[in-house]
Parts: sequence; C-alpha cells; structure tokens
Amino acid sequence: MFKELATLIIFAFAAGTGAAQSAPQGAIAESSAPSAVDSELAPRLLLVKRVYVESFGDDLIAKQVQAMIISSLAESKRFIVTENREKADAVLKGTGLEKTSQEVHAYEDSTAAGVAAGGHSASISGSATRDFASISGSSSGGFVAQAASMSDASLSTETINDARVAVRLVDKEGDVIWATTQESKGAKYKGASADVADKVVKKLLRDIDRANKADQRHVN
Repeated sequence: MFKELATLIIFAFAAGTGAAQSAPQGAIAESSAPSAVDSELAPRLLLVKRVYVESFGDDLIAKQVQAMIISSLAESKRFIVTENREKADAVLKGTGLEKTSQEVHAYEDSTAAGVAAGGHSASISGSATRDFASISGSSSGGFVAQAASMSDASLSTETINDARVAVRLVDKEGDVIWATTQESKGAKYKGASADVADKVVKKLLRDIDRANKADQRHVN
C-alpha cells in the first residue's frame, strides 16, 4: 500500500512539472502572436504617405494643438501634410485641450533656544548666655533667564499647464487604423501643447516602425 502511494505521488509530481515547463512556452507564444486586427491594419498603416489634419475645434487651445501636430508631422519628414482632403491617404482627427491650474507651495522653518541659571546661599550664626542671646544671618540668591527664537516662512504659487489630446487616423474606407491619447505638462524647452504634439507624432512613428518590421518578418 505504501509503495503504491509513493508511486502515485511521484507520477503526480512529474505531471505537474511537465505542465509548469510547458505553460510559459505557451504563454510566450500567445503573447507574441499578433492579433487579427493588428495584422489587418498594419499594412494599411504603412500605405499612409499623405495626411490631412482635420480641425480639432474652434477654440484657441484646440487650434493651437492642431497647429503643433501639423508642424510635428511635417518636421518628421515621414509624411506629406496636405490641406486637400481628397488627395490624402488618411485623415487625422482628434480633440485637444489645455488646462491651467495653480499649485500652492508652503514652507516654514523655526528655531528656538533658551538659557536659564539660578543660585542661592544662606548662613546663620548665634550665641546665647544666661542673660543675653544674639542671632545673625545672611542670604543671597540670583536667577538669569534668556530666550530667543527665529522663524522663516514662505508661500508661493506655480502655474501648471496640462495639455491632453486624443487622435485617430482614418483611412479612405472610413476605418480607424491607428489611435492614441497623450498628455503633457510641458518639457524643459517646450510648452505643454508643443510637447503633447511631439508625443503624438513620435508614437505614430514608433507604431509604423513596428508594423514595418512585422511586415518584413512576414515576407521573409
């Protein structure tokens, strides 16, 4: 009975070990496999050469974000930005906004110090006879106290600009072949609108490079 139980335990352990070794391989294969939507849209994204940027809105911020994205697309040298919608391979649509907020920064530091000293001394003496008694004494004391404090406080406000944009690229068939949402609070030498526009274009270029590499692997 004991021998049969030991054999059963060994068999179960071997089966569990085999499953554990095969599970990561299956997980890797599944995660690395492109989805049906990606494999269908990637070639269509690679065909986009000429882009028309649609209006993001009538307010000043929306127009500013749209202008920044147009500039970033043109500077990338990857696309031809056209104002003729009919000639475009795809239309970039989106919405953009920039929010301004105030951050309050408060600081306070204080230091206090004190010194105290004190002292006291006393003496008494006396003499007495049958007819006369005399008592004399003296005392002295003193006390000194000093205190000092110092405090430093400051209050300041900082203006924060937060730009957000959501865009999508639509081909001539009306299908969304690419989309992204980006936000920025500004960069070292750029405002929030300019930085968020750069993020959108850089994300588009990275995704096109991935699609191009995937297409080359498929051909090879």
